[in-house]
Amino acid sequence: MTSDCVITSLANFSIKSSFLSSKSLFVSFIDIFCTKSQIFCLSLIPKKMITLYLARHGQTEENIARIFQGHMPGTLTVEGVAQAEALRDTLQDIPLDAVVSSDLKRCVDTARIALEGRNLPWEKTILLREIDWGSWTGLAIKDVDLQHFPADVETEAMLYERAGRFVDYLKERYDGKRVLAVGHGLINRAVQAHIQGVTLEHLRSVPKMNNAELRRFQLCSANRC
Repeated sequence: MTSDCVITSLANFSIKSSFLSSKSLFVSFIDIFCTKSQIFCLSLIPKKMITLYLARHGQTEENIARIFQGHMPGTLTVEGVAQAEALRDTLQDIPLDAVVSSDLKRCVDTARIALEGRNLPWEKTILLREIDWGSWTGLAIKDVDLQHFPADVETEAMLYERAGRFVDYLKERYDGKRVLAVGHGLINRAVQAHIQGVTLEHLRSVPKMNNAELRRFQLCSANRC
């Protein structure tokens, strides 16, 4: 039987051709115009993608109070619970293989409500924690000097690197799976940046997620693209 074979390169060159096979194949190589001016690798591998549903936790009392939550547990408001229930309704007809969430309470509570009645493997990880505000944690945003961050605050570069490790972890562990990840506003932005190839310098161009918002992405598993 005939199926599509897709040829792609890092220079976004793509050709669709017909390939005699029982399954779709993905041909990945580095373009001849790369730094070494030669083809580095040519391989035929199964085309397997991870489908990632990325969600932010529901509204918290700390969100309303406009404080730096960071690594605080966070408590969902009545509205936050309703948002998590709405997320559950959105997810009810979406097949999932696994769940990964921040280990902080506001994400755990959101995921528990959103997945009510579903028995799925669930990992809780510090990689999806919100940015660590250090000594600013628990303070009102209006009460600090945003031009002078304390030395113990996690930097955007550190957050971006941590998000990259989370994406790499997904690629290694969830080959071809459909995964729900529940995180926080700033870490989710960094995760999305990595998936979409946005550099650290342009991180803030990625729209921050609203409470309990859901976004869908597809990414290659490790060594697949």
